[in-house]
Amino acid sequence: MIAGAALAVLLLWLLVAFGVRSLLQLRRTGEAGWRSPGGQRGTAQWWSRTVVGFGAVAAGLAAPVADLAGLPPVAVLDHTWLRLAGLALAATAAAATFAAQVAMGASWRIGVDETERTALITGGPFRLVRNPIFTAAIGVLTGIAMAVPNWIAIVGLAAAVFGVQVQVRRIEEPYLLRTHGDAYRSYAARVGRFVPGLGRLPSR
Repeated sequence: MIAGAALAVLLLWLLVAFGVRSLLQLRRTGEAGWRSPGGQRGTAQWWSRTVVGFGAVAAGLAAPVADLAGLPPVAVLDHTWLRLAGLALAATAAAATFAAQVAMGASWRIGVDETERTALITGGPFRLVRNPIFTAAIGVLTGIAMAVPNWIAIVGLAAAVFGVQVQVRRIEEPYLLRTHGDAYRSYAARVGRFVPGLGRLPSR
C-alpha cells in the first residue's frame, strides 16, 4: 500500500515538475526550457547526468517496485510511522519542486547552455537556498527511501545526492560565476547551497 503510494507520488512529481512545467515554459517563452546535457563520456557533466539518473531510477522507481515484489526492508528503518512520514515528505517536496521552478520564471532551464545569459534569481525560495529545486528533488527521493526503506532505495538516494553535488559544484556554480560574476559571488556568500547557511562561497 505504502509502496504503491510512493510510486504514485513519483509519477505525479515527474508529470508536474517536467511535463507541466515544460508546457508552461513553452507557452511563456516559445520553447520548453530543455538544454542538451552535453559532456563527453568521463567528464563531470557526463558523470553527474549518469549518476543522478541511476539514483533517481533506483530510489524512485526500482525501490518501490522491489518492495511490492517482496524485497525485505532494512530492519532498523522499518517503522510504519517512518514510512508515513516519508510519504508526507515526498509529497511536500514534490510540491516544493514545482513552486521553486515557477519562482524562476522565464529563467527556468534543465541543463546549462554556455551561450545563454538568463536573469539571476535571488527571490522567493532562492532567498533561503541557492538551489531549491535540487533540494526539493532530493527531498522527494529521501521521502520515497523512507517510505520503502530497502537497500535499493538507500543506494539510489546516495547516488542521486552525489550526482547533484557534482552537477552544482562542478557545472552550474562555475557557469553562474562566469555569467554573473560579482553579483552571483555576493549572492552565494550570503545564501547556502542546499541548506540555509551551509555551503556559502567566499566573497572573494
